Amino acid sequence: MITTLLNYLANSSAITYIVLALLSTYLIITFWIFFYRNGALSSLINNEKKALESLTSRESRFSPLSALNKCSNNSTSKELLHACEINIIKDASSGLSWLAIISSTSPFIGLFGTVIGILESFAKFANQSKVAFSIIAPAISEALVATAAGILVAIFAYTFHQILSRKVYELNIFLKAESQIIIAKG
Repeated sequence: MITTLLNYLANSSAITYIVLALLSTYLIITFWIFFYRNGALSSLINNEKKALESLTSRESRFSPLSALNKCSNNSTSKELLHACEINIIKDASSGLSWLAIISSTSPFIGLFGTVIGILESFAKFANQSKVAFSIIAPAISEALVATAAGILVAIFAYTFHQILSRKVYELNIFLKAESQIIIAKG
């Protein structure tokens, strides 16, 4: 496996290196955004869940850990609570657009690398009068590595985007519930 990979890289062109480097960067960014945002969102959700539980319990007080409480400064103003909800959700959803961009562009970057690889393969065979399938097939399969890499990156980016979007939605539900309770208790 290692020798196949090293052989592939030794026979690759500069465009292939650029495509694979860009897709590697995309993959690193994807994982970094996911792990960073997932941890932050999990913490926010836990704090808001506890805040909602304390608002619905007999204590009926606002949790100091709540981001909504910190933003609104214990205000019961409907407008201020709504503005705080929007601000918290905006901050919580940062990075999601990058995951969407990566998931939609990485297959095209991989496809670009494949097309260039196939063009280069055909250019190598242009000077030969007869070329057997056994010579063309390995060249094309090597070119398809870029597409596979692009699809792999897109799978992770899209999956992580969906997971984080669901967490942002869950956070939004908790914030709206807290706001409604605070406004109702006025």
